[in-house]
Amino acid sequence: MLRFHIGYFVLTIILLGVEILIGGYLHDALIRPYGGDFLVVILLYCLVRSGVNLPVLPTAGAVLLLAYLVETGQYFGLAGRLGFGRHSLGRILLGSDFTWADMVAYTLGILLVLVVERGCVRKSN
Repeated sequence: MLRFHIGYFVLTIILLGVEILIGGYLHDALIRPYGGDFLVVILLYCLVRSGVNLPVLPTAGAVLLLAYLVETGQYFGLAGRLGFGRHSLGRILLGSDFTWADMVAYTLGILLVLVVERGCVRKSN
């Protein structure tokens, strides 16, 4: 079950770099709020797949569920209830503003993962 997959690991590092660039330098109305959410589920998927050999669909589903749970936590103000300050790492990771658009971005990100994974399986056969 545990195994290191260099391809997913490299993608994780690249996506993490892109997320950091988006978070630190983009202050627009499209890429930062939605592109980051779209990419974060892909990043998490690649992170899991870089170290654990699990089937695509359950892994993608678990990542999407986690994203939905974090967004639901935002709806209920979880970061504030846990006492995370405005600029704390906990607040950054959990977020603070619920939007349905984020849920759509997470869903579209995982759908892209599934499309790409399916294409990779077809190419290897």
